[in-house]
Amino acid sequence: MVARADIPSALRLEGPFTIGRGDIGPLNVLFSETFTERYRRDGLVGVRVPPLNPAIWHYAVADAGEGAMMWRDARGVIAAFNIAHRSGVEGWMGPLAVRDDCQGAGQGKIIVNAGIDLLKRSGCSVIGLETMPRTMDNIGFYSGLGFVPARLTVTLTVDAVTSPRAPRLLSSLRSTSRDDAIRECAALVHETLPGFDYTREIELTQELSLGDTLLLYENDRLTGFALCHSVPLVEGRTREELRVLKTVVRDESSFELLLVQLADLARRSATARVAIRLQGDYSSLHARLLSLGARVRWTDLRMVLGGYEERPPKFGIALSNWEI
Repeated sequence: MVARADIPSALRLEGPFTIGRGDIGPLNVLFSETFTERYRRDGLVGVRVPPLNPAIWHYAVADAGEGAMMWRDARGVIAAFNIAHRSGVEGWMGPLAVRDDCQGAGQGKIIVNAGIDLLKRSGCSVIGLETMPRTMDNIGFYSGLGFVPARLTVTLTVDAVTSPRAPRLLSSLRSTSRDDAIRECAALVHETLPGFDYTREIELTQELSLGDTLLLYENDRLTGFALCHSVPLVEGRTREELRVLKTVVRDESSFELLLVQLADLARRSATARVAIRLQGDYSSLHARLLSLGARVRWTDLRMVLGGYEERPPKFGIALSNWEI
């Protein structure tokens, strides 16, 4: 429990409590209101951040497990939350927020440090988060907690098209073959980034029917995969994008084929385009995607905790989305 004598009693929060399914409704309202206010303070007065699709919250909470944390005010109302995710030794936080009327009393530091402590205890060697590059308050706040600016994440989109070669999907495999494919994905990730593991995200995506995992083979050898969500991100919206959450390929030259297959999967999923979040150190891949017609849509600033920085893959391309 939070016990800070220097915080006024009216602003003290109790927690962390583990987020349950019944908390997702009020949590979604808090998310929308807090992030809308954040945009307003940044000068984007007309922007309203809508509530997320509850299915996405269920995924995030299930993926985070004990890292899905919330805090309540004196009335028992949810006033803050932090979703801390672990993929093997890779740890990241998001989304996280403190209600506006509870800010300015050190509560933000408490919820971020709770996430850091949990990820450290879990054995994470990478700890980070993403924030908006234009938001100086956020960058300054996280810097004061030991985070340092790392690289820019650029969201690019490619229009859905039909490919003459149908994509090979995890969902199309029989149970035993599916388990084998998931183990192959885990082995490829471990080869590329030792200690990282996206098995839980792949299995949850299948279990909750949120999307699929595209598999790329050369003969009988797995050369790459892409974990994607096709369900709408925003509550009440139609499908707009096939969002790529995790991608690993053995060689950059294979990425173009993977992209063609993703564009076909987008068409089959009744989405208009593929959205890929590309970390900024893949400059040659960025140029290649633009030459193939990709459009730049959004940017986020990756920040990492000092001493817990990311490391490049041993080979190929490894993209990991730090947002739900």
